[in-house]
Amino acid sequence: MRNQTYPKVLIIAGSDPSGGAGIQADIKTCTALGVYAMAAITALTAQNTRGVTGVQAVSSDFLRRQLETILDDIRPDAVKIGMIPNAECCGVIADIIGEYNLENVVTDPVMVATSGDALSTPEAVECMTGRLLPLSGLVTPNIPEAEVLTGMKISGSADMRKCVEDIIMRFGCDGVILKGGHDLTSDRITDYIAVSQCGHIEVSPFIHRKVITENTHGTGCTLSSAIAAHLALGFDAREAASRAIIWLTQALDSGKNFNIGHGHGPVNHLFGIHPII
Repeated sequence: MRNQTYPKVLIIAGSDPSGGAGIQADIKTCTALGVYAMAAITALTAQNTRGVTGVQAVSSDFLRRQLETILDDIRPDAVKIGMIPNAECCGVIADIIGEYNLENVVTDPVMVATSGDALSTPEAVECMTGRLLPLSGLVTPNIPEAEVLTGMKISGSADMRKCVEDIIMRFGCDGVILKGGHDLTSDRITDYIAVSQCGHIEVSPFIHRKVITENTHGTGCTLSSAIAAHLALGFDAREAASRAIIWLTQALDSGKNFNIGHGHGPVNHLFGIHPII
């Protein structure tokens, strides 16, 4: 019998032809962390470091075919869900998670690119909150995304703590990491990690240094993939999130001098494999 113990992550997300975000960033991240990556594409985008010029969604039928073909052969240890272009694709993803009883699902509620361009329809966001978040082990919004999900205005640590609890109670996910990188008032970043266990929500801050850099293209994709990779490696949600944040900080630090593109350049996903040339 073939060895089936190698950790595997199924990525369900959009493609970024410039390589800094989306499926491309996800695969680089998993590879760098020693995890085998599979990928089902939800949408093609035309984008670079300066912005998105077009989005073409994959049909929901073909998305289902991609997922069924993968899962009928290979079972993942974790799932990362990124860009969902429309409600039809969202429905297929939710159906597949239930049909195949997939575990360690990390949902990055991607709505807007780093450049500010919209990546999901309002109907897709509604499907995400109604069907997908309840199936997720961990949800990874940044502050603007969390404000859309909850309708809250988040302006400080008390709001962030309240928000992660609200997301768990309102949508039924098992955990949330609320990314604090949009706070421009400090040289440190405080993320909040909340995990629901036995009906009790445990919330804790995770404080780490801020990397001052323009090269932030794909950071949300990269973090959620790093979390999924660590879950596939056997870490629990809190430890997986903590390790992923530390790894992303190193990738950001290593990529500060990347001379790629003329906008928000990518992080250095492969910093641990080879030095920047």
